Amino acid sequence: MPEEARPPARQDAVVIPIGTGGRPGRGSGSARPSSAARNLAPKPRNARPPAKKAATQPAAEPDTQPAAEPAGEPAAPAASTPTGPGPTPPRPPVTATGPTDGIPVGDWLSALQDAAVEVFGDDWERRLAELMAFVRRRLEGDYEIDDYGFDRELTERFFMTALRPVAEKWFRLEVRGLENIPAEGGALVVSNHSGTVPVDGLMTMLAVHDHAHRFLRPLGADLVFKLPLVSSLARKSGATLACIEDAERMLSGGELVGVWPEGFKGIGKPFSERYKLQRFGRGGFVSAALRTGVPIIPLSVVGAEEIYPLVGNVPSLARLLGVPYIPITPFFPWLGPLGLVPLPSKWILEFGEPIRTDSYDATEAEDPMLVFNVTDQVRETIQHTLFDLLRERGGVFG
Repeated sequence: MPEEARPPARQDAVVIPIGTGGRPGRGSGSARPSSAARNLAPKPRNARPPAKKAATQPAAEPDTQPAAEPAGEPAAPAASTPTGPGPTPPRPPVTATGPTDGIPVGDWLSALQDAAVEVFGDDWERRLAELMAFVRRRLEGDYEIDDYGFDRELTERFFMTALRPVAEKWFRLEVRGLENIPAEGGALVVSNHSGTVPVDGLMTMLAVHDHAHRFLRPLGADLVFKLPLVSSLARKSGATLACIEDAERMLSGGELVGVWPEGFKGIGKPFSERYKLQRFGRGGFVSAALRTGVPIIPLSVVGAEEIYPLVGNVPSLARLLGVPYIPITPFFPWLGPLGLVPLPSKWILEFGEPIRTDSYDATEAEDPMLVFNVTDQVRETIQHTLFDLLRERGGVFG
């Protein structure tokens, strides 16, 4: 082929690796980049626009010199452009660092000790040792219960500890007349019942334990001991079935027994009848006190009526489920689980003067007129005390 017919010799192609930024317009034969190149090319910050070249000027060779950096910024090291395919240089290994790298073991121990002091107090070592010993005894079965299933240690360390913040911070419990509770020996505490849910019984147990340093043994209804989980918890906390035989046995044994004669009629009454005592049953608690000769201590509780204001009921559903009532409050069931949170009403518990029964003969417990008179005396004492406490308390949440 003649020399003039030969095509001009091509220059060696420069290979630009994928992912590196080349000169805009490369490969298009024009100094102006295409729309696709403009969309893909990164836009550096504070970069000066390239100077326009004459249209007649041929495409220049790629500049291998590093571009000048803007004033005031350090120049980045120039990267060598590969001239052809070759092996990929190895990447530096990635070192994983854990959360404990650089933190001495002593600092971790110090943090744990500070946390223990914050939770358990300054004597955290002793309290932690007691907690571990308690757990070990529970796992090994090394604990005692009485004939009624009462677990003294579990009640004091678990139930009372769980109820105490609610009584002190939420209900702001105020207890009066503690001198009327005997330090030892049998006695019968008779209280009004209210609140839709029997929280007043739990608060009374806590008040007696913390202030009188005795365990109150409540008498519960049949329904309490038919519920699967509630039955076990009630037995372990000291409750027993509300029957004359068990009440007399515990009173004769020197226990402090609690009874709520209104029953479900008291806690299930509508909010419009709050603090109006319902019928006290047939006076079985008075008969037990007369037979054993123990004093009767009237207790008036203000504050429980407002925790779940009962505004409605579903009798048909209650009969289907076998419960006394299905409560409807301003917040339940409309707010779901939030409706179960009790309102923070102000509580006052006042123990009245004991009504002595040791002057009566045990056979007089069979006299219905005497039983009625004593029952009415206890009921009237509680009712008048409730009215006095309501006037003194003023606001419900104050």
